[in-house]
This record gives sequence, structure tokens and C-alpha cells, in this order.
Amino acid sequence: MATTTALDDTGAELAPATWTDPKRYAWTLGLLVPLLPFMAWGLVEATGLGVFWFFGPAFVFGVIPILDQAIGKDAANPPDSVIQWLEQDRYYRWCTYLYLPLQYGSLVLACWLWASGDLGILASIGLALTVGCVSGIAINTAHELGHKRASMERWLSKIALAQSGYGHFFIEHNRGHHVRVATPEDPASSRLGESFWAFLPRTVKGSLTSAWELEAARLKRSDSSPWTFKNDILNAWLMTVVLFAVLSVAFGPVVLPYLIVQAIFGFSLLEVVNYLEHYGLLRGKREDGRYVRTEPQHSWNSNNIGSNVLLYHLQRHSDHHAHPTRRFQALRHFDEAPELPSGYATMIVLAVFPPLWRRVMDRRVLEHYAGDPALANIQPSKRERVLARYGTAS
Repeated sequence: MATTTALDDTGAELAPATWTDPKRYAWTLGLLVPLLPFMAWGLVEATGLGVFWFFGPAFVFGVIPILDQAIGKDAANPPDSVIQWLEQDRYYRWCTYLYLPLQYGSLVLACWLWASGDLGILASIGLALTVGCVSGIAINTAHELGHKRASMERWLSKIALAQSGYGHFFIEHNRGHHVRVATPEDPASSRLGESFWAFLPRTVKGSLTSAWELEAARLKRSDSSPWTFKNDILNAWLMTVVLFAVLSVAFGPVVLPYLIVQAIFGFSLLEVVNYLEHYGLLRGKREDGRYVRTEPQHSWNSNNIGSNVLLYHLQRHSDHHAHPTRRFQALRHFDEAPELPSGYATMIVLAVFPPLWRRVMDRRVLEHYAGDPALANIQPSKRERVLARYGTAS
């Protein structure tokens, strides 16, 4: 096993480490996602089959679940002694940085194709959904960058979010969701008995409202009105307005409806992932009425390699909540964290079909709480029905 010398940002030696990241070069596969529109275009040109404009959804919800099952899982953790070295390795940062130019290259390609007049409405919608896969997973890239302390990475996070029009995620996720996760007060934590289709409007509205309140409170502390470009929500939304305006001027207003379609599909991908991550999980309360600190058992995890390398270890969600600034390559598996039966791509497919989702997941929530549903985060309108059906543990 090769010996690697760990260096900090100044070039000083941190500690010698004898360890090799087995997924080191696999992380570059995440850059396949922003290339999906290019792949779709190439496949249509090569085969003449317009169905390939829908290649993005087919790849995300068809190919990735197959890869998850074929490749399997990896629960191995980096040794504690190499965590600091691993986070200092700039190679991993470039795996996320390079997503953005490819993301915007694919968006420009899509606008050129929409404006060409060669695509019918169905083909244009298929391309919009493929582009939406890119913008939706770009929110995950923004998630990785937005938690970092470096101002440059936080601005890159806003740039990644501009395509989906979801700039307020930068505020709500960091300062709202991470505080209230796995509680009834969190709009991004789904509840036992709540379908994704009920969760979606609740989380979209709740996250937007929460983000505005958090940012208004921050500005109020400095005696500033929320109606200022110091407001990080407004300046993030302005980036989206400018982006869509520039593309509409450059390629014509014909692109605007498809830009809106891809944005809606993109942020819906984010919200269905939110739905998976904390379904039915609830933090208990201390004697003073405050919630206990967030622990591994408050997030659903997955160690499926295929989806993890494409999502920058997002599925090791427990460690992310424990260490929000920790970089993706250093996130760890916890044995005590509840485990999803498969990776996110497969679980998203189940989530959009509520009967399938409930059949697979409700019993897992109950098993996690030793058969006592009263310990779970239950949808209020379903609470009496759930308790009557499953009872409480004696």
C-alpha cells in the first residue's frame, strides 16, 4: 500500500498516511451527469430515435438502480487518522468544481437545440427532463459546496442553483433544515404516512417561507430591510432571472417554457431526495423540552456504490448532519443508522408510487422504533389511524 504525505493549504506536512481511497478515481464518474444532454443528442443523431431525448430520466431511474444492484455496497470508512489529509486533497474539490462548466455547457446545448426548430414538442419536453436531471443533481453539487467555509465555494453553490431557480435552498438547508431535521417543524423532513405528493407542496412552500424568515431575521440584526441585494435569497433569484433572460435573448423566447420545465423537474428531484432522507424519523425531546442533538439514527443511509459516486456520498447522510462542513470523500458509515433497501435512484421510483413506498418503508420505520409508531414522526392527519393500526409498544 502506497505511503502518501498529507499537506495542508500552506504545503506543510500534516501527517504521513498509509491508506488508499478505493473510490478515488470513481468520483469523476459524477461528471457523467452533466453530460446527459450531450449523450442524448449523440444517441438521437446515431440512431434516429427521438426516444433518446428522454435519456436523462432513463439513465437516472433505470441505469443507476441496475448499477446499484450489480456493483453492490461499500460500508468501509476511511481511518480516522487520514480524515484531515483526505479533506485537504484538492483533487476531490475539482471533482465538484468541474460539474459547473459541464452543467452550463449542457444548458447552452439544450437551448440551441430547442431554438433550432428541429425538435417537436414531445422531443423538446424529453430534452427538458434530461436537462432537469442535470439541474436537479446540480443542487446536490451546490449542497456539497454550500456547506464549505470558503466564500468562493459558497458562490459556486449559488451558481449551481441558478439553473433550477432554487437559490433559497442555500439559506434554508444550512440554517433551517440542519437545525430542525427529523422534527415536525422541519418542512424538509417527511412524516410516516405522508406521501411524496403531499410532502412536495408542503416542503416547497415551507422551505421558501423558512428561508425568507431566516434571512429577514439576519438582516434585521444589522438594521437592514429584507428588500436589499444583501439578501442572499434575492441575489440568488436574480442570478436565475438574469440567466433565463440572457438565454431567452440569445436563443429566442421559445426556450423559456423549457427552461421552466427543467427547473421544476430539477427542484422536484431535490425534494424527493429530501423525502427519502428522514422519512418517519423523529428526534426525541429532553426534559427541558428541547430536541436531542441530531444522531446517526435520524437519517436514512445507503452504501450503494453506484449512486454514491454519482451523488458525492450524499447517501452517507448521517455523517453529513453530524459534520456539515466535512467533504464528501471523508463521510463515514454508521452501523446504528437505519439503512434504505437500495440507493436513492431506486427509492425515488418507489416514492412516486405511494402504495409501493408504504409497503417497503413503513415497516422499516416501525422496525427502527422496535414496533412503537408513537416514537416516529407521524403525519398529523394519519396519526390516529397509524396508532390504531400498529398500537404502541408496551
